[in-house]
Amino acid sequence: MTQTFAPRVRTLVLLLLAAACVLLAGAGPASAHAAVTGSDPGQGAVVDKAPARISLTFSEQVALSDDSLRVLDPEGKRVDTGKPANVSGTTYAVPLHSGLPDGTYTVAYQVVSADSHPVAGAYTFSIGAPSKTSVSVSGQSADDGVVGWLYGFGRYVSYAGFIVMTGGAAFVLACWRRGSGVRPVQRFVVSGWVALTAATLALLLLRGSFTGSGKVADVFDLSLLGQVLQTKTGAALVSRLLLLAAAALFIAVLFGAYDKREDAQEKRDLTFGLSIGGVVVAAGLAASWAMSEHASVGLQAGIAMPVDVLHLLAVAAWLGGLGALLIALYRAPADTPVDAPAVHRFSRLAFSSVLALIATGTYQSWRQLGSWSAFTDTRYGQLLLAKIGLVVVLVGVAWISRRWTGRLAETVPAEAAAVREKERVGARADGAGAADASVESEDDVDREDDGDREGDGNGDSGLGTGAHEQPGPEPADAERAAQLARQQAARDAARQKRMRDADPNRFGLRRSVLAEAGIAVVLLAVTTVLTQTEPGRTEQEAKAATSASASSTADTGASGALTLNMPFDTGGQDGKGIVTIDVDPARVGDNEMHVYVERPNGRAFDIPEVKVEFTLKAKDIGPLPVVPDHIATGHWSANGVQIPMAGDWQVDVTVRTSDIDEVTVSKNAQIG
Repeated sequence: MTQTFAPRVRTLVLLLLAAACVLLAGAGPASAHAAVTGSDPGQGAVVDKAPARISLTFSEQVALSDDSLRVLDPEGKRVDTGKPANVSGTTYAVPLHSGLPDGTYTVAYQVVSADSHPVAGAYTFSIGAPSKTSVSVSGQSADDGVVGWLYGFGRYVSYAGFIVMTGGAAFVLACWRRGSGVRPVQRFVVSGWVALTAATLALLLLRGSFTGSGKVADVFDLSLLGQVLQTKTGAALVSRLLLLAAAALFIAVLFGAYDKREDAQEKRDLTFGLSIGGVVVAAGLAASWAMSEHASVGLQAGIAMPVDVLHLLAVAAWLGGLGALLIALYRAPADTPVDAPAVHRFSRLAFSSVLALIATGTYQSWRQLGSWSAFTDTRYGQLLLAKIGLVVVLVGVAWISRRWTGRLAETVPAEAAAVREKERVGARADGAGAADASVESEDDVDREDDGDREGDGNGDSGLGTGAHEQPGPEPADAERAAQLARQQAARDAARQKRMRDADPNRFGLRRSVLAEAGIAVVLLAVTTVLTQTEPGRTEQEAKAATSASASSTADTGASGALTLNMPFDTGGQDGKGIVTIDVDPARVGDNEMHVYVERPNGRAFDIPEVKVEFTLKAKDIGPLPVVPDHIATGHWSANGVQIPMAGDWQVDVTVRTSDIDEVTVSKNAQIG
């Protein structure tokens, strides 16, 4: 039966890995986690005179290189000067040559978001009037290519290696300590360590090209590697390699000194030490993801990072332990089978892990989506729904496995009693056989003595020639006996394994666990794609900001007044909305300002406090505070707002929706 199922196991795993690769092929650098929420000049805008600089506002902090922001004239020549720099908050700008002629210009950007993902894109604006341009805007967007695909596959392998290594070791220590001496389980855990180490090294080499040119030739560029080591992601990968050295020591002790310990007290002490050390190393490895990706940016990062660590550990304990159990059920030797108590202990461990996954996953979903509509309106939400569906199916199959575990536990006492009875019967039969052999041996001796006496009459004729000496076994006979003993032992082991596998409860458990493992492989692939996809909250905010920017441009051009629309999210209840600032006539001197606060559905609502500040950083003027008066529901106004000088003013709006929930949103505007 094992020979029948082993090829099926390998075939299923290969098919599932192929499916995972297909899923990963659709995820590349274009699935970024930071989005452009504003620009000056805006996309498609037509300005009267050439701007002194180009600025882009992102949804989160980004990392810049010398070529992160490029501005190209209609002929494709660069017109930006100097290096791009952060001018305020999440706004970045690059200066332009003075006296630029009329025409259509292309702004291309390529940055790295705070959660380590590259962001690339382009848009156009015009000076005076639109014109033809030789620059292809579509060609400026990020392309996954070979390097992007390899990086995505490396991320999948690193997640899988961590789960296999951590979950397999946890299964041995917490559920089946006899498994520390089982070679297939040892190879399973060690293969996880090798996969995670190799993937981490590959990601470190690919990182520079992945966030830069995307060329395969740049993978081994040492200068790029040096730049990567200075980034947050590079530091996380190096930390992971150092922790993997500690993990190698842990594995060596678990499968070496721990397995050879015979004293019960020493083994308990070593178990405690390995448990504490293993948890510390596993948590450190999980933190290398949490501190450099999704959890490290956005709302409540201080809470999100430990929650993400707990989430990864729960996934590893469940899915990695499931893989170790599958190996034990199919590959454990006949003299060391995985027993029902071990399976029952893993069932409890898996149940606890599922509870932790539900709690941490719910928090992560709220943090990354922010609204129910994001489940269906964003790619992140759609992938999350697919992941939730797979988890539900996996829990259902696990429930079936739990039933088989209960039945297996009920049959073990009866099987053990039958085995002991069989051993007693066999011992009695062996004893009787030995007695019969002894009698036969004595009869043979008597017959030989009679033959000697008949041959020479005195029975002593053979003394001089050694006729009565019993010669030892020939070397060939001894080797043949040893070979027969090994064959008999192999037959006995195979017979025991066939008897064990013939148990319908064990057979059912093996099938259900195999199904769980198959679903887990696909689930891991979907999760990896999910980590490379822009969160639904960010995607919706970017869409709202883009539409608000477009309407702001239209309003400003029509009336001469300034209108700024800025989405906000304080994170609390009723914390999402759009604040609109109207400044009329948006000139030097006295201005009238109106502030409107609306929910995402467009309905006006009141909040405890709104404050506005104007800052002209180019001249070190401000911030100039303005506290508007409440006029009506969702409407505040202020008269006599003084703008002392024309320029590119930064407008900061602080919105407080409760006693503790507030946020400040900003946007630049040309006033005067």
